[in-house]
Formats: sequence, C-alpha cells, structure tokens
Amino acid sequence: MDSMDSGFGFPMLSSAVIADYLIQFGIAPVSNLRPEDISKPQPDLLRAVLSHFFAAFVGTAGDGEDGQLGFSDLEGVDNPEHHAEAIRVLRLISKSRTFLESIHLKDLKLVDLLRPTQHRVVQVLSALINFLLYREDKLSLLKPIISETPDYHERTMELKARIAQIHKEIADHQLEEQMEEPMAQQLEAVVNALQQKVQVYNKQQLALRAKAAAINDKKEELHRKITQADFDLTKHAQENSKLRSKLVKSPEKVQRALEEKKSVRAKLKESEKIAMHNVQEKTATLELLNKAHEKLGKQYSKLQDVQEQLAASKTVEKEVKARKAKLNDERASVKSFDTQIVEWQRKVHDEMEERLKAKVKERNQIIAEENQKLGASRSEIESKLQCLEPREKKVEAMIAKATELCSEAASARSAATAEQQKIRERFDNLLKAFDTYMDNVDPFLERVGEVGRQLAEEDTSDPRPSAATAKTTPRASASKKSRARKRA
Repeated sequence: MDSMDSGFGFPMLSSAVIADYLIQFGIAPVSNLRPEDISKPQPDLLRAVLSHFFAAFVGTAGDGEDGQLGFSDLEGVDNPEHHAEAIRVLRLISKSRTFLESIHLKDLKLVDLLRPTQHRVVQVLSALINFLLYREDKLSLLKPIISETPDYHERTMELKARIAQIHKEIADHQLEEQMEEPMAQQLEAVVNALQQKVQVYNKQQLALRAKAAAINDKKEELHRKITQADFDLTKHAQENSKLRSKLVKSPEKVQRALEEKKSVRAKLKESEKIAMHNVQEKTATLELLNKAHEKLGKQYSKLQDVQEQLAASKTVEKEVKARKAKLNDERASVKSFDTQIVEWQRKVHDEMEERLKAKVKERNQIIAEENQKLGASRSEIESKLQCLEPREKKVEAMIAKATELCSEAASARSAATAEQQKIRERFDNLLKAFDTYMDNVDPFLERVGEVGRQLAEEDTSDPRPSAATAKTTPRASASKKSRARKRA
C-alpha cells in the first residue's frame, strides 16, 4: 500500500523533546508529562493527545457532540457505556486518519489507539509536532507582511472614525431638521395666514384711501359753497344798505324792493339752514374720517409687526437653506471619503495578493525539496506498516460483527416495542368493551336494588327475611363494585 503521495517528511523526535513540545502546545494529556510516558505509552495516550489537538487547533473534538449520537439506541443493551466508548473511538480514528492523511501520514490503524507501540506513538506525535512547527513558521512569515501596513490600518481607523463622526453629525442635523420641521411648518402656516391678512388689509386700506379721497373732495366742495354763501351774504348786505339809503326818495319802490328783499332773504335763510345742516354733516364725516385714520394707524402698526414676523421667518428660512447646503456638502465629502477608502482597499488587496503569490512560490519550492527527502524513508515505513494489516482486518471484522449484533438487538427491541404496543391496544379495547357492558348492566342492577328495597319495606312486619331481599342485596353490591371499577 502506498502510504505517501509526495515527498513531504518530518524528523523523528526523541521522547523528551516530544513531551516538551506537547506541554508547550497545550495538547498534553497531563500537565506533568514525562518522557517515560511516551517511551512506555498507555492505551489512552494517543487518544487524549488527538482529542486535545482537534479541540485546540482543528476546532472539532474527537468525541464532542457527535460522540453522543446513537447512544440512546443502546439503552436496554448490556454495557451501553462500552458501546458508546467504542463509537467515540471509531469517530476519533476516522477524524485522525483524515487529518493525518492531509499531512501525508497514512495507514493509521485502530490498534495505534488501543494498543500503541513506542515507535508508532513517536511517529504520530512527531508528525503532529512537525505540523505545529510548520504552522508557526508560516504564521511568523505572515507577521512582517501584516506589520508593513500599520499606517493603512491607522488611516482606515481614522477614516472610519471620521465617517462615523460625519454620520453622527448628519444624523444630528437630520434630527434637528426633523425637530425644527414642525416649527417651520407652523411658522410657514402663520406666514401664509399673515400674508393673506396683509392682502386683505391692503385691499381694505385701498378702499379706505378711496373713501378718504372722496370725503376730501366733498369737504373741499362744501368749503367752496360756504365761502360762496359768505360772499353772497356780504353782497346782499351791501345791496340792503344801498336800498335803505334810497327809502326816503321813493317809498313805493322801496316797499316793493323790501318785499322782494324779504322773499330773497327768506330764500337765503333757507339756504343758510341747508348750508349749516351740510356743515354739521361734514363735521360728522370729518370725525368719522379721524376715527378711520386712527384705525388705519393701528392697522398700519399691526402690518409693521406682521412684516417684522415675515422678516424673521425669512431669516429662519435662510438658516434652514444654509443648513441644508452644509448637509449636502458634508454628504459629498462622505462620498469622496468612501471612494478613497475603496481605492486604498483595492491597492492593499493587490499588494497582499502579489506577496502571497511570492510566498506560495517559495513554499512550493520548499515542499519539492522536502518531498525528495521523504522518498528515501517511504519504502521503510511501508514495509513496517504492511505487517499490521492482518491484525487490523481481524479487528475490523470483529467490529463489523459487533455492529451487526447491535443492529440485530435494536431491531429485536423495535419488534418487541411494536408487539407491546399491539397488546396495549388490545387491552384498551377490552377495557372499553367492559366499560360499555357495565354501563348497560348498572341501570338494571340499580332497578333490581330498588325493587328489593321496596319488598323489604313491605315485609318489615314479617320477622323472616324474604327471598327477594336475599337476592337483591348481592346484586346491589355488585352494581356498587362495578361503579367503583368504572370510576377507577
């Protein structure tokens, strides 16, 4: 059997060195492992080391949760702990064989775990320690590559912190904007209402100005009429004085003139009364105009307040627009930072790929050299391993027979369980039939008991007990027993 596919090899270590390395890597079965424990191995040495190795470095223990699968199927079988231990050992050897074949150590037998020899224990442990040392070397080779880019990580962390801060500021601005949005909407509604009021007030002001202009026109016309009436009065007074000077000369003419003057005077008095009435109306209208002027002044002051509120709302709108512009600028800067981060990550990824390719090439060269060295020891190991094949086949046949016996026991147990279930169903059916029979018999027994009690009451005068009572008493007791069984 070809146990090795390449030239990969490892040196055989001494027992003391193996003990030190096992303690150093933390996979020793005990903390005070001695070289004598390896030179004279116990049956559980390799199992414990492999279990610790899988738990510490591979990530799956040899007998973890999978080791408990199938243990419930062994209940009811003699010594289930031995079968569970056998299953754990089989799973451990399967995982160990798979892993050791991956590092080019094949032909791991069951006997190596159950009855290990010194040579075989040293060989397996040397392979594990060689793998761990090889793993440490590769990790140490990668450490300089990681240490060459500390600035990138620092810069990335700074950029991430800056991005987080900017996102926080954006969230704060959005929160402030959301908090101020109801106030802005409220101010906008107030501004719209005030603008509508201003438009209404402007219309009212224009109407009032038109009315005031019409009243001023009427006032000027009245003043003109009053001045004209005064002029007419002075003119009539002068004519009256002239007529008085002519009274002595012609009395008849004077009389006629006086009558004419009286009629004219009456007309003038009527016109004067009308003028006075007009003047009073004008004064009343002037008072109304003054009051309207005062109201207009108050409305004008209110309009000034509204204009101030409008100016304040405009300033608030300007601040909101400025904050929105600032927020947009910050979003653009965040996008630019994101593009820079993506570019830096791409550059670092390319550099890492190039370095990894170089390291892989170097590793392939080392593996080729080691494979050449491994070819010399392959034939010797194969000859030693072929001696153990007959014993392994015998043990595997015994294990297969034990597995077959376990499966037969499980099938017998399942058949017995099915038979027990059938018997249980029959028993339940019999109980149901008995319950239905007793349900039908109980009313008859109760009626017989009542007849017996009636006969006993009728025969209370007769000292001898009647045959009916003697017969009904056991039946009544039987009905009570049947009821008791039904309740049970």
